[in-house]
Amino acid sequence: MGEVRGASSGSCPVPAAQRPLQQYEELRDSWFFAWPSRGDLGLAKALLTSWLLALPLSLLVASGSWVLRHRPAELVLAGAVAATLLPALLLLRQWLGWRSIHGRLVSERVEYEESGWYDGQVWEKPLSWRQQDLLVAQHQVRPVLTRVERALAVAAALMLVGTGLCQAL
Repeated sequence: MGEVRGASSGSCPVPAAQRPLQQYEELRDSWFFAWPSRGDLGLAKALLTSWLLALPLSLLVASGSWVLRHRPAELVLAGAVAATLLPALLLLRQWLGWRSIHGRLVSERVEYEESGWYDGQVWEKPLSWRQQDLLVAQHQVRPVLTRVERALAVAAALMLVGTGLCQAL
């Protein structure tokens, strides 16, 4: 990594698009990453929609099984469990994005690229930036991360329970 530039060395050298607060605002306003910031109901609706979109394909794949073809209840259950994979992957991607921005907000330093040619630099945030970023991380990003983590746990539990039911039938 490059040299560490102090907050006292003048104005902020970090390009606007690489500033943690700006990145948070872009993430929050994006179509995909805004799902969990809309509350539990907004996230559940988006995940249910993605599950319903994956269900026909997973049923089609499950119908390729000779054993399941003659057991419609197991076929539907297997397809429903398999369709849970898409919402789980979407949640994982959301968790990675929100976790990354949380880490940048709580950090005392900002890592950035000046020209995009792997010339990594580090800039120490001034105290006012740290305070503002920490408040955003604690009161805006942390609740979203918690919501995504809960949804991931529910998706994993649904997959485990569904798989157990498939085995039991």
